[in-house]
Amino acid sequence: MKIVIASDIYYPMTNGVAVFAKNLAEGLSKAGHEVLVLCPSFKGRYYRHTDPETGVTTVHLKSKRFPLYPDQIEKVPEKKTVLGMPIPRFVYKTGIWFPWNPYDKVEEVLNEFQPDVIHLQTAEVLALAIMKYQRKYDVPLVSTGHAYPDNITGQFKALKPVKKPVDAMLRTYMASFLKHSEYATMPTEMAIDDLVPQNRRRFKVTVEPLSNGIDLKCFKKRKPKASVMAKYGLKEGKPRLINVGRVDPEKSIDNVIEAFAGAVKKVPEAELVIVGDGIAKSDLVKMVKKMGLEENVKFTGRVMLPDLVDLYLSADAFVTASETETQGIVLIEGAACGLPLIAVDAGAVKELCQNHKNGILCEPGNTEQIARAMVKLLSDKELREKYGEASLEIAKKHDLRRTLNRFIEIYQTAIDLNSQ
Repeated sequence: MKIVIASDIYYPMTNGVAVFAKNLAEGLSKAGHEVLVLCPSFKGRYYRHTDPETGVTTVHLKSKRFPLYPDQIEKVPEKKTVLGMPIPRFVYKTGIWFPWNPYDKVEEVLNEFQPDVIHLQTAEVLALAIMKYQRKYDVPLVSTGHAYPDNITGQFKALKPVKKPVDAMLRTYMASFLKHSEYATMPTEMAIDDLVPQNRRRFKVTVEPLSNGIDLKCFKKRKPKASVMAKYGLKEGKPRLINVGRVDPEKSIDNVIEAFAGAVKKVPEAELVIVGDGIAKSDLVKMVKKMGLEENVKFTGRVMLPDLVDLYLSADAFVTASETETQGIVLIEGAACGLPLIAVDAGAVKELCQNHKNGILCEPGNTEQIARAMVKLLSDKELREKYGEASLEIAKKHDLRRTLNRFIEIYQTAIDLNSQ
C-alpha cells in the first residue's frame, strides 16, 4: 500500500501529534508499506529525505515561521526587556513553521507518488492543501483529530475575553476535517464526544476511538541507568515526581508546582522533575524561585529518547494537571514504565489514570487535592507498587503494534468506501 502521512506538526518537534505521526510512518514502513510524509520544513526551504534505516521518505515543504508559538525544537528564549519593557515574542528568532502556499508542490509530489490513501493528522495550513487535492483527485482520505480548541486558545492570554466563542468556532472547524474523510479516528471515546455532535447520525463519517499507542519495547519497567540520572543531577533513593511534556500554559504546570509546594511540607526531601520546554518555562522558573523550591524542583529542558525513558524510571509517580488532553501519550509512557499516575478529571485523562486503580484523579485546578495525592503516593510504597502494576496492565492496551495493525485495516476500509 502507498500511504501518505500529512501533518503540519512533525518530528523533531516534541508533542503527541509529532511523536505519533513519526511512530506511525516508521511502523507502516517496517510493515512493508511505501510511506511518504508531508510536513513543514524546519529550515524554511523545500527538501526531501529518505531515511536509510526506516525507508520513510519525508518531503519538507517550503515554510515560514509563525513567531508567536515555539517550534518545540529549539530552546525557547528567555523573555527579553528593554528599559524595563517586555519585548513581544514575535521579534524573537523562534517560532512554529507552517507551509507557505503549499498546494502546487503538494499536487506535484502526490501526483508523482500516486498514493492509495492519505492520512491527515492536523487541521492547519497543510491540511487545507490536502483537502483541496483530495477533492480534485478523489483519493481516499483518513483523518485523525488530536487536538481540543484549548490547545490553541490556551496559549494566548489576549483571547481570554472571547475564548468561548473562539473555541466553539474552532471545534466546528476541527470537526469539519473529520467530516470530509472516508474514515476518521480520535485517540479516545471522550475526545470524540467532545468534538463530534452528540447526534452521531448527523455525522455521516465513522469516527473510531483508536489509541495513538507507544512502543512498549522501548517504554518498559526496569532499573534506570545511573549514568543518565547523574547527567540530569538526580540521586537514587529520593522520593520523586515527574511531569513530562510541553511547558506551555494549557498544560497547567503552575498547578503542579503549587500542589508540590504543599506536598513538600509533608515530604521535605521530595523532588519534582519537569521535563520539556515551552513558553511558560521562564514564568515557572520564577515561580519556583519565589516559593523557595529551587532545591526541590528541577527543569531538565527538552529530553529525547533514550534518556527520556530513564527519567520516567527514576520517578516514583507521574503527575499532570493538564485539562486539555485528547489522550496524553506521556500518561501512557509513564504507565508503561510502571508509574502510578496523578492527574485531573478533565479531557480524556481518566481513560488512562483510573481513580484508585492505577492512580489518583483530582478535581481540575484543585491544588490541595493534588498535593494530598502526591503525599499519599510518596509516603506509601505498597500503594505505589499496587498502582504501578495496574499501570503496566493498562499500558498493554496501548501497544503501538495494535494501533498500526488497526490503521492498516482502516486504510483498506477507506479505499473500499471511496471506490463505491
